Formats: sequence, structure tokens, C-alpha cells
Amino acid sequence: MLRNLFLSSCLLLAGCTTLPKALEPAKTEQFCASQNEVYVISHGWHTGIAIKAADLNALIPDLAARFPQAQYYEIGWGDASFYQANEITTKLTLAAMFWSSGSVLHVVGFNENPKQFFNKSNVQTVLTSQEGYTKILEFIQSSFKTDINGKVIREKLGIYADSQFYTGIGNYQMFNTCNKWTAKALYSAGLDISPISKLTASSVMNALNQTCVIP
Repeated sequence: MLRNLFLSSCLLLAGCTTLPKALEPAKTEQFCASQNEVYVISHGWHTGIAIKAADLNALIPDLAARFPQAQYYEIGWGDASFYQANEITTKLTLAAMFWSSGSVLHVVGFNENPKQFFNKSNVQTVLTSQEGYTKILEFIQSSFKTDINGKVIREKLGIYADSQFYTGIGNYQMFNTCNKWTAKALYSAGLDISPISKLTASSVMNALNQTCVIP
């Protein structure tokens, strides 16, 4: 009984309040009638979000300088050491879950439609309202740590295609995962998704069945 209460409390505390924080959700009127497309991508255990590059460039011009030809970005958030490691070890995994040293965002620049570019992954196209789309962009922007000049901070080169790691805000841990980050972005957009229990990729993708998804 006490154990279940403790776990429930941890999940509640790690819902929308851990960094990066989810934004106040957008209103959902005419949600499904919108033409604003957001792509949610599952790579098995990890999820990310793909959006039009030009829209995020307007908020983060440094990305346009790094990816001058990109039409789309895929963005994912995770533990700084684990995500950038050349070899995954048990020690790195445990450190990410229990004593993370920080977080990074992985940004991939590409030109094809996300469903074509990630044709071996599960890609779902979600429609958002204009307000919801703006909220997703602002949530992603808020996930980047910036230097004293307001510029995003580059770290290592990314792990596939034309990609780059950037310093993020917040710490990864067992109740604040990459999949919770994706859920927070979708929650900010006004989707009917609770970040509290979205610890796995499958829990995020299954939640999309309840909203405006284009097959």
C-alpha cells in the first residue's frame, strides 16, 4: 500500500512539472480541421518529434546556420551521457535512470517527408491547431539551454544522418524519460494525452489512437 502510494506520488511529481516543463495546453477547438502537421516517431524504445525546419528556425536561428538546407527537423531529448555515448554500458544506463548529469537534444536535419525518411520506424502524423502548433514549437525551444548570448549550445555530432547534439535543460531519470518529453510536447499542443504515465514509446504511440492522426 505505502509502496504504491510512493510510486504514484513520484509519477505525479514527474508529470508536467519536471524540466523541461510542459506548457499550458492549447485549446482544442477545430483541432482536427487544421492543416498543421506534426510527426511523432517511434524508434522502438525512443520517441521524437519531426516538424518543418523553417518554423523552428524562426525561434532558434542558430539551427538554420547549422542545417541550412534542411526542410524538416527530428528532435529528441535524453540523458547527456547515455545519448552521446559511443557504447552503451550498464553503468551508463543506471546513471541515466538515477543520477543523470544533464540532458541533450538530438536534432536531425533532412529533406524528405518524415514518413519516407524514417520508413523503418513507426511514424504517425498528428494534426494540431495553429495555437497547438505554436505551443509545440515553443516547448521545443524551451528545452534548449542557451549561453549568455541567448544561443543554443552545440555538443557532439549526432548519431545518424546530418545531426547534432545540443545542451538541454532538465535531467533524465526513470520518471522523466525521452518519451515523457514527447508526451509533454503533445500535451502542450492540446492533445488529450497525460504525460504522467508516458514512460515508454508504446504508451505515447498508443495514446495517439485517441486523437487526430492521419494514417
